[in-house]
Amino acid sequence: MSADSRSPSRKVAVVGVALSDCGRVDEATPYALHAQAARRALADSGLGREAVDGLASAGLGTLAPVEVAEYLGLRPRWVDSTSVGGSTWEVMAAHAADAIAAGRANAVLLVYGSTARADIKAGRRTSNLSFGARGPAQFEVPYGHSLIAKYAMAARRHMHEYGTTPEQLASVAVQARANAAANPDAMYRDPITVDEVLAGPVIADPFTKLHCCIRSDGGCAVLLAAEEYVADCASEPVWVLGAGEHVSHTAMSEWDDFTVSPAAVSGRLAFERAGVRPQDVDVAQIYDAFTYMTLVTLEDLGFCGKGEGGAFVEEGRLLRTGELPTNTDGGGLSAQHPGMRGLFLLVEAARQLRGQAGACQVRRPDGTLPELAVASGTGGWFCSSGTVVLGRG
Repeated sequence: MSADSRSPSRKVAVVGVALSDCGRVDEATPYALHAQAARRALADSGLGREAVDGLASAGLGTLAPVEVAEYLGLRPRWVDSTSVGGSTWEVMAAHAADAIAAGRANAVLLVYGSTARADIKAGRRTSNLSFGARGPAQFEVPYGHSLIAKYAMAARRHMHEYGTTPEQLASVAVQARANAAANPDAMYRDPITVDEVLAGPVIADPFTKLHCCIRSDGGCAVLLAAEEYVADCASEPVWVLGAGEHVSHTAMSEWDDFTVSPAAVSGRLAFERAGVRPQDVDVAQIYDAFTYMTLVTLEDLGFCGKGEGGAFVEEGRLLRTGELPTNTDGGGLSAQHPGMRGLFLLVEAARQLRGQAGACQVRRPDGTLPELAVASGTGGWFCSSGTVVLGRG
């Protein structure tokens, strides 16, 4: 691709997506999962490795993404190592799309891999998340606030303000599991009930075990490319229509409202830039480390009003056959969650729009494929959010 052919406002498409081996992967290293996902995404795109001139990666190596680039045999001229938790990949996708549109890169590979489950099983690290006790954290760490406790406090506040019930939160997990039943790559596929969710061991009130994401191994990759490359690609392109990002807080004392997530801003920006409305969306992929995360994100993206999330989710709307199919692969609650799951959201959104989601495929009421999808990631304890709107045609 010559420099003269570049336009400062090129359209950008997702042209390749893939998962590495996921679930229980005891023998692989995180680097190996990165490489496996990258090779598969390139094969899915039909483009060669030489086309890739940008790389986005976070969470691995002392000099991420330099070490990952070297392992993959890439020498990118554009890189991003943004790390804002689970929303990292939606934020990176937005940055990559901007870079491609402006001509600073032509094809950017977003890649992730983690052996979180295998590492704990082998004793290579503990299961407790520790974020240190310096900086803002020093004012909360002495009180024992864990990551899950912060989510639990936020959920309790929503319950207090709006009457949201444990049963409504549990229904999010039940619907995620029902969606996972059709996904051969999901770790957990057996159906569960609201009563079974509520009867599980309490992790942090009001969350029982099944309110919380699973822990798995796995990785995935997404290749974004300029519109000039689409003709040479193997699959139908999925276009990046709009994206938004926002950060909120790190100290809980600095969070203005426990019932409003940063998706309220990232979502508004993404929809405005895409020129669409929430009600136009056919399928949603929402970060679901905990059931409350799904519920409040749906509110903040505008799929229902503030405080109406409980009633919205309990009617089966999140099922593949529901009004708003959400986390159609089973999400982090049932399919896979190897750490920062945000990139998996983009993979599933693209597959749905392409009609390549297999038994998990969503159809519109008239039998046609979805036209619009949203992927929205959340990082930290509602500290950050990235939202991307994707479309066909």
